[in-house]
Amino acid sequence: MTLHYRGRVGNVLSSLGIEDYDRIRVIKDEEVYEGILIPRPEILDDEHLIIKLDNGYNIGINIEGAKIELISKEKPSREKKIPELKYKEDLPFVPLIVTGGTITSKVDYSTGAVITHEKPEELLDIVPELANIINTKYITLFSEFSENLTPSHWKLIARAVYEQLRGGADGVLIAHGTDTMHYTAAALSFMLRNLDKPVVLVGSQRSIDRPSTDAVLNLIAAARVAAESPIAESVIVMHGGPSDEYAHVIRGVRARKMHTSRRDAFQPINEPPIARVTYDDVKLLTENFRRRKEGPSEVELDDALDPNVALVQIWPGIPNGYLSTLAERFKGLVLAGTGLGHTPRYLIPEIAEIVRDGVPVVITSQCLFGRVNLNVYETGRRLLMAGAISGEDMLPEVALVKLMYVLGHTDDLEEVRKMMKEDMAGEIGAHLGLNVFPPCWR
Repeated sequence: MTLHYRGRVGNVLSSLGIEDYDRIRVIKDEEVYEGILIPRPEILDDEHLIIKLDNGYNIGINIEGAKIELISKEKPSREKKIPELKYKEDLPFVPLIVTGGTITSKVDYSTGAVITHEKPEELLDIVPELANIINTKYITLFSEFSENLTPSHWKLIARAVYEQLRGGADGVLIAHGTDTMHYTAAALSFMLRNLDKPVVLVGSQRSIDRPSTDAVLNLIAAARVAAESPIAESVIVMHGGPSDEYAHVIRGVRARKMHTSRRDAFQPINEPPIARVTYDDVKLLTENFRRRKEGPSEVELDDALDPNVALVQIWPGIPNGYLSTLAERFKGLVLAGTGLGHTPRYLIPEIAEIVRDGVPVVITSQCLFGRVNLNVYETGRRLLMAGAISGEDMLPEVALVKLMYVLGHTDDLEEVRKMMKEDMAGEIGAHLGLNVFPPCWR
């Protein structure tokens, strides 16, 4: 008997003669569920089982108070039949660029393993609603956990997006791991100039085989944004709350992963979300975004980046000489300072010397929300006198990516200063209202 469930649920299934892939019926709380018993994922506890419903979705059920019945014995198919991909004339064309992450994984029902799916037909098998939203194709660039991505990967993604948009795509989806998705979104915001179609990064915190997966809503919402919305920016679309009710559209230069595991881990910083997306529609929450243009795309690719930039968090007791050592290795420094953008007083002469040597130093804040202001306290004023550049209300990560982009175009300090102070992609706001702190837009 082949059964991957252990503990209480395993004992119950064994007593009923149920094996992996058998067709079963579960009656719980007056609801009836029928489907194929899926082999137990390693992460599952001993109180739940997972069945694949006839509509294609997986559901996890706590067996407490449930009645379980064996309907028929099943044999796993080694070659699972997947739906045929049909082009629909009335739907927009939105290719999916695959870079890795759990969002592009599925359960192999013949082995119980989670594997990467390789064709859009397989994606439609997992999320069949997509077939009524977009025509799509797969473009697999690489399959990497996002913590392994580098500026070189950003360039590959930017070029792939550029080629698809110039080739007639109505928008582009990018499947991406969540850990550094906000870095990539920011990089695309700077490298894709004159953007006139939506570029949507999407991921999932929990894999598609988990009962609590966020992948389905995220994919459907991202597809709607790419296909239907008037937005023409690099954006992230992920859960906007802990439940499956809606997703948020977040500007790529304003997004931050703020939780390790929650489904609504991504939050917009210093501005509200651009839109709220449900399974059925896109509701704009602001008019402050770049708008889609009809007709052939005129997007331009400008991927000149200098990756030799360091992001440094200031901490109490940071030693003298530490920044100077970094400045010998890197061509630019972004400091995540305290409060309004401060460093210890004793570091200011060192910063002045670094700037005199031609290395730009940009000051941001660890607070994330709010704006750097170097004119309030003596420390800030001395940093300005030392030649430091205010990062305004940019996130430290965004300032890092932007400085890479700027140094890819010039190493003249005054020109660097001018470009860093210029709002290129919505990364710098004119003012911060009272509605930019999370409880205000929930």
